[in-house]
Amino acid sequence: MQWLFLILAGLAEVAFAFCLGKAKLTMGSESVTWYAVFAVFSVLSFCLLNLSLAHIPLGTAYAVWTGIGAVGKALLGVLVFGDPLTGPRLFFLCTLIGSVLGLKAVSH
Repeated sequence: MQWLFLILAGLAEVAFAFCLGKAKLTMGSESVTWYAVFAVFSVLSFCLLNLSLAHIPLGTAYAVWTGIGAVGKALLGVLVFGDPLTGPRLFFLCTLIGSVLGLKAVSH
């Protein structure tokens, strides 16, 4: 169950970064709404990360959480915000995914 909490925490991190990106692109009440949703996902992400720490070592949990967030945000950047997807960037995203999966495989 703790791994599920950790994966959801990483996805919530991606969501709060997405909201922050959208908030920067909007004005007025729409921007305030995006910032509010950003705050909700931020709290959710940290709460889920905290729950995952019951059985997952801090170093592993933090590395996996940030890895999910980094890959998710990079993919959102490409798919939503028009960031370029170059060969080297794709290579390093794949190595990051491999590292996260490796940490899961060797963790108890």
